[in-house]
Amino acid sequence: METETKELVSWMRGHDSSVTSISVHGSGRYAITTSTDTAQMWDLDTFQRKRKLNVRQSVGIQKVFFLPLSNTILSCFKDNSVFAWEFDTLQCKYRLPTPVEGSPLLYKAFAVTRDGRIFVAGGKSNQLHLWCLESKQLTRIVQMPPKVRAVRHLEFLPDSFGGGSNQVLGVLSQDNIMRFVNIETCKLLFDIGSNEEGISTAAISSNGRYIAAVMENGSLNLYSVRALTQEGSKPPPPVFKVEDRSKCTSEANKLTMRVTSGRSKKPCKSKGSKIQTRLMRLQVNASLENKENELPGGLNKKRLRTLLKGFGEYPAKYRMFVWRSLLQLPENHLAFSSLIDKGTHSAFVNIQKEYPIKNRKLLRVLQRTLSALAHWSAIFAETPYIPLLAFPFVKLFQNNQLICFEVVATVVVNFCQHWFEYFPNPPVNVLGMMENVLAHHDKELLQHLIKYSVTSQVYAWPLLETLFSEVLTREEWLKVFDNIFSNHPSYLLMIVVAYIICSRAPLLHCNQTADFEYFFHHRNNLDINVVIKEAYHLMEATPLDIHPQRMLDDFIPLTKGQYPVFNKYPKFIVDYQTREWERIRQDEIEYLRERQLAHELEVKAQEHKAEDEAWYRKQEILQEAEEQKRKILLEEEEKLAEQRRRLAAVKRELKVKELQLLDASRRRFLKYQQDQRQIELNRLNDEIIRKASMREQETAATVQDVEARWMELESQRQLFEQHLIKDQETAKKEMKEEVDAHRRKVDLEDHLVQRLMEIHREDKQKPQMVAEENLAQAEQKLLDTDWRLQVLHKLRHDDQAREKHYEEIAKLLHDNRVKEAELLKAMREAEEEKWEEVIQKKAQLEEEQKAAAAADEHRKQFLEGKMNEALEVAKELQREDGYFERLRDLKTGRTERGVELQQVPRSGNICLNDLSSSESLSHDRRRGDLAHQEWELMAEVRRLRQRLISQARTRHPAAQLPATPWTP
Repeated sequence: METETKELVSWMRGHDSSVTSISVHGSGRYAITTSTDTAQMWDLDTFQRKRKLNVRQSVGIQKVFFLPLSNTILSCFKDNSVFAWEFDTLQCKYRLPTPVEGSPLLYKAFAVTRDGRIFVAGGKSNQLHLWCLESKQLTRIVQMPPKVRAVRHLEFLPDSFGGGSNQVLGVLSQDNIMRFVNIETCKLLFDIGSNEEGISTAAISSNGRYIAAVMENGSLNLYSVRALTQEGSKPPPPVFKVEDRSKCTSEANKLTMRVTSGRSKKPCKSKGSKIQTRLMRLQVNASLENKENELPGGLNKKRLRTLLKGFGEYPAKYRMFVWRSLLQLPENHLAFSSLIDKGTHSAFVNIQKEYPIKNRKLLRVLQRTLSALAHWSAIFAETPYIPLLAFPFVKLFQNNQLICFEVVATVVVNFCQHWFEYFPNPPVNVLGMMENVLAHHDKELLQHLIKYSVTSQVYAWPLLETLFSEVLTREEWLKVFDNIFSNHPSYLLMIVVAYIICSRAPLLHCNQTADFEYFFHHRNNLDINVVIKEAYHLMEATPLDIHPQRMLDDFIPLTKGQYPVFNKYPKFIVDYQTREWERIRQDEIEYLRERQLAHELEVKAQEHKAEDEAWYRKQEILQEAEEQKRKILLEEEEKLAEQRRRLAAVKRELKVKELQLLDASRRRFLKYQQDQRQIELNRLNDEIIRKASMREQETAATVQDVEARWMELESQRQLFEQHLIKDQETAKKEMKEEVDAHRRKVDLEDHLVQRLMEIHREDKQKPQMVAEENLAQAEQKLLDTDWRLQVLHKLRHDDQAREKHYEEIAKLLHDNRVKEAELLKAMREAEEEKWEEVIQKKAQLEEEQKAAAAADEHRKQFLEGKMNEALEVAKELQREDGYFERLRDLKTGRTERGVELQQVPRSGNICLNDLSSSESLSHDRRRGDLAHQEWELMAEVRRLRQRLISQARTRHPAAQLPATPWTP
């Protein structure tokens, strides 16, 4: 939209939803518009879309914007992810890491400092996340007061002392109050708005002096920052208070800093706290050169010159920023607005006639810039070459008219010194300086130019008044002005002389004035890098008496607030020309008025004459029309009859065509029916084929299922056979057990039968058997007595042998003790440094020896007690035996003796095993050999006892053996 004419310049379409934000690049040429589903980049010169950022529907876009003073695009999405893109290639440069875990903050509002280093994000929480874009790390979490539950808008307050690193942040929360916080000290400076009169939205001026707020009631409030706080125009206060959060263990608590109020309380010192202060010391002895080299934006002029000499030009994406820093543009918005508000200057109303530019936008910007220059100083309205001088800058800065105007004004004030002293003539003094330099460095070329009457107004002035825009390409022109803006204003004149000297070869071949004029008004085949180097050589090699630097002032930037007065021109000539132009304009207006009046009288006379002629001509026309109408009426009657004949013929033709169409439609319908039936047949065939295929597939699947089922049944059959085999084995075992039980039952019955038979026989032979039994009893007692004497004798002999063996064991133990004592003595002599450890081991050894002796004594007592108990039991059994018991023993004695003989070694084994296990548990390794010897001795005793028992059985098979003493 054109602000002056209120005309629609362009309508950029492309968003399906409402646009939430618009961001313009620092050069003013590109813009990014953001909606919830997409972001689009536009070229403001052509109003065409260049690129489009698409995202998934599940992840919406919060905001996409340009970082200040850089070619980086920052995109913020609804899932808290933040990506940085390179503007030229649109490649992803980096992504900020995920915020601190456990943080409930969802990003809704964003702000960036002017230097593009600090990025602040806020949302539905009272916390603000501060990111460092250089390190890509979360540096701090600022916690707002508890009243703040959500952040709606964030904006930094510009600070003239911070060099672009803004410290004061405006936070508009859900309670419609905008609080201004110092992000370094976390101090609440002031706030605007209230619960009764809330703020809907707010904006801060570029100089940071005013805040415009749209209230909820529809009013617009303008606040003065200077009136709200006394610290608005001062550096950040050196005294600050930060809540100590070092005791927190989590990362979020370590980064969190709470905002404290600092409006009504003054920091006071206490015993337990210290006030930290920051002292800014001025370098009193700093040199003047360092002061001159320091530029706004943190740049250094000396370093920029070094960079320029190394690469020949500044980087394209940082060129505009470097130029603004080198020229130290004040960006006086109010002063420029006042110049623009004056409207188009009368000298440039019809500029399109003199300069027919196709691009309407470029023409309007040129007209505004020239009008602002003319309103600033009257000389520019009368200078014919000012459009040529300003046009390249207008084309370069057409999207930022303030910068364009200030660049042109700075060039005029510094690099066009003494140009207007001889107005309206060219600057003869400046041309003379360049001619002197040319005469000193290339006298032959100057003589050649003088020979053909070519003055400096022909070979130098065309280059100056157009600032090389006619003879250089865009890239060459930018490279030249990189060097011009980085050097003294006299460097512009040296560039002109260097261009002439580097073109000496074609110039020496020119001998016509038209050729010289053409050469300096058109592009030539010339290396611009050679020209730049030659200009630096001229700057160094030109003597001081003719050097332009001696006659030109140093660079002086435009003043801030208001633009300086420009009156370095012959004011009386300009005023005279102004008066003459005004007189001529008045005369022209009077002449035009009289001419208009005469033209109106002439027009009226012509109108009367034309009316008379028209009346006569109208009468003639009416008569001619009447005759013509009569002729037309006759012709129409003839035409009507002819048309009726033609209509009848047409009707006949139509009837024939109708019949033909009916026949064709009938045939087409029959063909359609045939085609439909054929299609139906084809469909049925396809259906049959499909069903057949499906049947085959189902058959194949069924076969596969049957095979799988057969394999499953086969595996089940094999498993069932295994179960049957196991069941058969179990049945066989059960049957075998039943057979064995039946056999035992039969044997028992046979035994009973035999017993009955024996009892019957005994009843018959009882008298005889009584006598035989008495005799046998007497003999048996004699044998038993002899056997018992032998057994007791053998046992006594065994006891003596065992006692002797025990004595040998005791002797061996004694020898072992002696050897162990000797060994311990030798170890004490060899290892005196470990005396304490040896004493401890000796004490342990003595305890084990006592335990072994106690175990031996216990085992001996246990064996003796068991033997005595066995002897007593045997004697008692002998006393209690009777006649029937002896008779039963005679019948079953053989079986019982076998069982007892089987139990004797088993009990002996158990006792010996218990003895050996108890010895193995209680003795250490050194007594293992003794235990083994004792076990072998007891085994020998057991074998000897078995041998005696077997001999006794052989000798007295019917005798009853006493109970064994080796019971478990």
